[in-house]
Amino acid sequence: MTETHAAPGLSRLRWRMYALLVGAYVLVYFHRMAPGVVAGELQQAFEASAAALGGLAAAYFYIYAAMQLPAGVLADTWGTRRTVVAGSIVAALGAVLFASAGSLAQATLGRLAIGAGVSVVFVGLMKFNAVWFEGRHYGKVAGLTLLIGNLGSIAAAGPLAGLLALVGWREVFTAVGVLSLGLALLTWRYVRDRPEDAGLPPLHALPPAAARPHWSKELAAVLRERRLWPVVLVQFGMIGGFYAFVGLWAVPLLERAHGLARPAAAAHVTTALAVFALGSLTLGGLSDRLGRRKPVLVGAVGLYLLACLALAAAPWTPGGGGHALFAALGLGAAGLTITFPLGRELGPPALAGMAISVVNSGAFLGTALMQPLFGALVDRSGGFAAGLWLLAAGAGLALAAALACTETRCRNLAAAR
Repeated sequence: MTETHAAPGLSRLRWRMYALLVGAYVLVYFHRMAPGVVAGELQQAFEASAAALGGLAAAYFYIYAAMQLPAGVLADTWGTRRTVVAGSIVAALGAVLFASAGSLAQATLGRLAIGAGVSVVFVGLMKFNAVWFEGRHYGKVAGLTLLIGNLGSIAAAGPLAGLLALVGWREVFTAVGVLSLGLALLTWRYVRDRPEDAGLPPLHALPPAAARPHWSKELAAVLRERRLWPVVLVQFGMIGGFYAFVGLWAVPLLERAHGLARPAAAAHVTTALAVFALGSLTLGGLSDRLGRRKPVLVGAVGLYLLACLALAAAPWTPGGGGHALFAALGLGAAGLTITFPLGRELGPPALAGMAISVVNSGAFLGTALMQPLFGALVDRSGGFAAGLWLLAAGAGLALAAALACTETRCRNLAAAR
């Protein structure tokens, strides 16, 4: 992918638009992690078993995983602006439906709508980053995106636990739906898909839309890129388990198995998510500076595996040791950052949205499977040990996949052929 020199005024404009898009992405993470903190209220409101609660939370991930390929197609054909606006509106309606649900079926439908809506936000944002930022900074920008997005995860942990002492969970999700709608309106007003749409010269030399084949042929070309699939498996095994655990089961584990009150339990999750956020920025920038992707990814996945094994087998207790263990879990999972530059650099240059969506599908397919399976293991055994070994097994798969990934040296290999 050939890059041109940045035009005057480009930097300020792209950061203003980025701020709106990443604001919508914060809500993606909030919806992803909030069920873990309101798990007790949801079980009581809908008289749900652990397996049923896992299914409710995982509904978001089922549709999110299914929507990843369509999200990539939309980002590369519709563009970021229309894709993110449409997704934010659907997510807003889903949040209001979830908040007003009178039954488990209605709540599940709301979660499905939320998942469908927010599923396109991240891919649209990463497509924006690929078009509006130079390739040599892409790892750092991807890390920054995950750092800011994870503010939503952090808000869905400790701060949400405190907020629930003042207002009900239904009021919280209604307010989030209204906020999502407001961001959709601002995105439509101010965001542009390409520098050319704002009267600026293009930052990357890409083929014109008229010269490109039909999107179905482009998608087929992305899916045929075998070097993408180990990256997908890294996300499946590591991030699928991480999201399943911190997004639903970590708080119940700490409450039931270790006797913590919800604020103290949520504080451990906050530690994992805060380190995950900061680690995302750090590892993305480190990879850019080294000019290497694979060593950073393998090291992070290896740390995540060790943390999972410690959760499952070591005699750990909450408090200082527990926070350190959750921090290691978050730092290892921050290796997620490296998978997005790899996706961009292994796929065709003009199809960054589709390539990233293929990679991203691994995380949500993994979470959709592991979240209810973890709950079923809890119901069957009456404890959490088997679920923790499930996380460790996923981490082992992720490490094997990371070792099989192709090193790109921070350049697009598809373009270099």
